[in-house]
Amino acid sequence: MKLHTQAVHAGDRKKLGDYVPVTTPIYGATSFFYDEVADLDRVLGNEKEGQSYSRYGNPTVDALEQQVAALEGADVALATSSGMAAIHLSLLAALTDRRKSIVAANVLYGQTISLLMDVLEPSGVEIRFDDPCDLDAFEAAVADAKPSCVFIETVSNPMMRVPALDKVAEIAHRYHAAFVVDSTFTTPVLMRPLGLGADIVVHSATKYLSGHGDALGGVLVAGEEFRQSLHVLGRTLGMNLGPFEAYLTMRGIKTLPLRVEKQCQNAAIVAEWLRAHPRIERTYFPGDPEHPDREIARRLFERGQGGEELYGGMVSFEVAGAGKADVFALMDRLKLVVRATSLGDVHSMVLHPAMSSHRDIAPKQRQRMGIGDNLLRLSLGIEAAEDIIADLDQALGE
Repeated sequence: MKLHTQAVHAGDRKKLGDYVPVTTPIYGATSFFYDEVADLDRVLGNEKEGQSYSRYGNPTVDALEQQVAALEGADVALATSSGMAAIHLSLLAALTDRRKSIVAANVLYGQTISLLMDVLEPSGVEIRFDDPCDLDAFEAAVADAKPSCVFIETVSNPMMRVPALDKVAEIAHRYHAAFVVDSTFTTPVLMRPLGLGADIVVHSATKYLSGHGDALGGVLVAGEEFRQSLHVLGRTLGMNLGPFEAYLTMRGIKTLPLRVEKQCQNAAIVAEWLRAHPRIERTYFPGDPEHPDREIARRLFERGQGGEELYGGMVSFEVAGAGKADVFALMDRLKLVVRATSLGDVHSMVLHPAMSSHRDIAPKQRQRMGIGDNLLRLSLGIEAAEDIIADLDQALGE
């Protein structure tokens, strides 16, 4: 079944008595009971399918998990209260009964770096960062650290580098490490990392999956070998996604392929326009002919329904000669593009990484990552590209 069809139908159409709802209802109940207590006993003992307590499972949340598992080709999925909760759970699952050591990409979302350095490292987990786009250096780091887990993003936030995910998977497995991948920027529309060698794949469902700026959540998917550890961690830590958020996310996913293709098309048009603008010093977009990872993205990313190449819906760019105050003034002049700290919504959004997504990173480390005060990250929506460009043009001025 094609991805567009799976997005619409997976997880839905559960029979309730003599009828079938066309979409999965919102089950707000925290507890469930049966005519006979023995049935509840079997459910709690995992001998019978069913619901008992919403921290253990909820019908609406279960439907979302089935939907995402189908899109990713996964055996198991777990929905969480946020993308960060999903990352935390995935790393804990990868570390279960293994050496407490992680080798991670050197450019990541700021809060992910904080999780690694400020939460896991003080808890006794060895953390090392290296560049997954330099395969020789990255393999040397993995060989030296002998980690139990390798963690990268499919597209680095906010520098838009694209590692050769299949090659990094080979490195991780060569040294017996679980390979965890944050696929928020690519979604199953552009890439299914499990098929390229990933062991666990994470999404901030707040972003492209829900896509409308109205539901906070996360989800992770994995193979059968991680079912038990995720089952225990999910029940014990209680990072549950609520049923209403699950319902909104399911609704968003039904149009995910359509939205992402349009967002990718807009990103390609806007990135080309930005490259030619006299006030733009540099753009970061995987579809740029001069981007160092263009051929990797071209090889790994899925194409659109019409066969067109897709390179993601995100563009970062540097404003020439601009300081923080200049960038803030530029952002304040925007009338259509929303100034907010998220991405992947139907409306275009702009973010200043040094102020928001990477605020907690030390300035010198931000500079090493290439994140200066003149860098902006643009998430393209589904508006007409001409209107997005017109807004950017008037904000940039001459």
